[in-house]
Amino acid sequence: MNIGDCEKELIASPRAWLITGVAGFIGSNLLARLLRLEQTVVGLDNFSTGHRSNLEAVRELVTPAQWQRFTFIEGDICIFDTCRMAVNGVEFVFHQAALGSVPRSLLDPIGTHESNVNGFLNMLVAARDAKVQRFIYAASSSTYGDHPGLPKVEDKIGQPLSPYAVTKYVNELYADIFARCYGMQTIGLRYFNIFGPRQDPEGAYAAVIPLWFKAIIRHEPVYIYGDGETSRDFCFVDNAVQANLLAACTRDPQAVNQVYNVAVGQRTTLQELFELIRGEVGGRLPVRDSEPVYRDFRAGDVRHSLADVSKAKRLLGYQPTHTVREGLKAAADYYLSLFAGDG
Repeated sequence: MNIGDCEKELIASPRAWLITGVAGFIGSNLLARLLRLEQTVVGLDNFSTGHRSNLEAVRELVTPAQWQRFTFIEGDICIFDTCRMAVNGVEFVFHQAALGSVPRSLLDPIGTHESNVNGFLNMLVAARDAKVQRFIYAASSSTYGDHPGLPKVEDKIGQPLSPYAVTKYVNELYADIFARCYGMQTIGLRYFNIFGPRQDPEGAYAAVIPLWFKAIIRHEPVYIYGDGETSRDFCFVDNAVQANLLAACTRDPQAVNQVYNVAVGQRTTLQELFELIRGEVGGRLPVRDSEPVYRDFRAGDVRHSLADVSKAKRLLGYQPTHTVREGLKAAADYYLSLFAGDG
């Protein structure tokens, strides 16, 4: 099934969904797509990393009638009763809630475990008890750890390099056990450096792309950890939304109870990324012809990351619509509207 057929099916036969972490970056993009497809959505968030402004932004993107299909619950996945309330009457779960960031997990492994493992288990049990049809969750490319192979293939992983990576791997183990022991349908999506509108550019754990957009727009220094040759498979958020919808729509029994890479299958170094972002901003605003400032490598970071997305293509019908360059172009207007003129 391709994404066009999936969306037609959803419009013809609307479903009830829960998005955890709905006020976050990926969660709010999922919300916008589902509401535009006339779906009924419950959203859960405690605003530990998400923002009310993301929900307001979605409200402005959809019609008043579509917005009426959305019910928001302010609550924490670490509280089981909240999870049980959130899944009531829901057919499909998109579990996006987590405490992200490798550096954050190194500073606060207990908090990361509480949200990413205990909270995840709460959601699995609540979904099982509510007889949810399918549980689709945000996994992570950090699960590959120190495995040296490129591109990354789903069934070959190494030792984790951070507490965050441990928690995301534990999610996969629990999802598999719930499939085996309780007959649940679960699908994990290993995100590779997702970026796009509404990704948080503020705070100590801001992702690199919004952080660099802000710095270049405001004529501030751009810091690169390492020598600039570290590489990632940067993936625009529309690709991630597509993967989630396809995971929900698939009727192939071989496609369920699996994990999939969600990426583009292209590697970009940090130096190349800096030049691409500077080029996008420079095409719209005057920018300084400056070079990045290099700092020491960060603990817990992998050197190179590149995904093999053939499994997702074969079993889910996944076809990325945006390369990193196309994604940056699509994201540039958002960050310019956010930062141009406020520095």
